[in-house]
Amino acid sequence: MVRVTVWNENLHEKKHEKVAEVYPNGIHNAIADGIRPYGFDVRTATLEQPEHGLTEEVLDATDVLIWWGHMGHNQVEDDIVERVQKRVWQGMGLIVLHSGHFSKIFKRLMGTSCDLKWREIGEKERIWVVDPAHPIAEGLGQYFELEHEEMYGEHFDIPAPDELVLVSWFEGGEVFRSGCTYHRGQGKVFYFRPGHETFPTYYNQDVLKVIANGVKWAAAGRGAKPVYGNAKPLEAVTPHQ
Repeated sequence: MVRVTVWNENLHEKKHEKVAEVYPNGIHNAIADGIRPYGFDVRTATLEQPEHGLTEEVLDATDVLIWWGHMGHNQVEDDIVERVQKRVWQGMGLIVLHSGHFSKIFKRLMGTSCDLKWREIGEKERIWVVDPAHPIAEGLGQYFELEHEEMYGEHFDIPAPDELVLVSWFEGGEVFRSGCTYHRGQGKVFYFRPGHETFPTYYNQDVLKVIANGVKWAAAGRGAKPVYGNAKPLEAVTPHQ
């Protein structure tokens, strides 16, 4: 069984009444409840917990970490970011959602500003599948739509994705690379765009299907364990100083 930890700041839900109305139990619990039917072992963690809920023990027992952040990016301690990065290098999958594009962990793994255009007026988003053979697209149609979402637009300052699975079109005319995969060390990273906190995006079955597919993809096929450091020769070698 794939072990998943859903991490969320859980700040908007406490500070903004509108967000609390949409996600009364927090964005993290909405996502966790939405993907449990896919057969995962799911736990949650939040910013206010000791070590942000991401202790060594929790991360060691996590196959895929899902990350939602926005107003508390700078409150995430650097040593926790380094801990998460190390686990990704070791093979833990990471799914970064929506405004997590500006999180410390995503920017560190990408090595770029991860900046973009945005507009918050609740316009329609149409999300197109541009790589239908990819496992993350399993069970989707040609596209799916969200009636109201925050707009993210190009240019999105990220490295060229290893694979581009989904592209968004917005009612206002912009497009956006909204489903991007990467490999970092032994780990897999998936960025998925939808999820503004004032809209019920994480109750949408297509969105939950993409996240669940992303979990399966990020948890599978880590390959051989690499060996580093000084190595003794396998064959007899005459040293030359």
